[in-house]
Amino acid sequence: PVDPMLSKMLLASEKYGCSEEILTITAMLSVNNSIFFRPKDKAVLADTARQNFFRPGGDPITLLNVYNEWQETNYSTQWCFENYIQHRSMRRARDVRDQLEGLMERVEVDVTSNTGDDVAIRKAMTAGFFYHTARLSKGGDYRTVKHPQTVHIHPNSSLFQELPRWLIYYELVFTTKEYMRQVIEIDSGWLLEVAPHYYKSKELQDGATHKMPRKQGFSNKQLRSLE
Repeated sequence: PVDPMLSKMLLASEKYGCSEEILTITAMLSVNNSIFFRPKDKAVLADTARQNFFRPGGDPITLLNVYNEWQETNYSTQWCFENYIQHRSMRRARDVRDQLEGLMERVEVDVTSNTGDDVAIRKAMTAGFFYHTARLSKGGDYRTVKHPQTVHIHPNSSLFQELPRWLIYYELVFTTKEYMRQVIEIDSGWLLEVAPHYYKSKELQDGATHKMPRKQGFSNKQLRSLE
């Protein structure tokens, strides 16, 4: 059985023409905590290898990049070893992806690709995970939009240094703090597009009219203009 939010994301991917990419992301999320490994004696090398896969937009886009690069090597075990990636987890992700693709064909969902359009991919993800939304507060922390609580970007995230205004997260994990795992940057307007039944425009008013923490809560383009 597929998690209801992942199912919604898969169905939305047809509308946004990116079902190939969302299939891969769904499969990778199903094993996401065990994709990378980090030997204590090679921690710096492992961290560098992981960061080399980072792509703009967030962690699921990074997972998509990992899978695509692995696919280009014809699913090489050696490539996984060299990049500090768990080959067993990748094989499991490939099996899950194959099963999901079969299910989508059975229910007649068109499997299409939209490789260069990460906005379409992130919108499809927002359609599935609109309930998991967090906004950057004036204090520099993130607060969930509904049932507000303070949450934090996980230090392993590709967005850990970025601090976008709006995020969707895959799950919350509590260690020393409440951490969001697998986060993507979104536009708050997408929430009204994909979930008008759940959000009202008033609660999604952008923080641009309020004082934000210095150099936080801006897009990369805005940040560059401040430098």
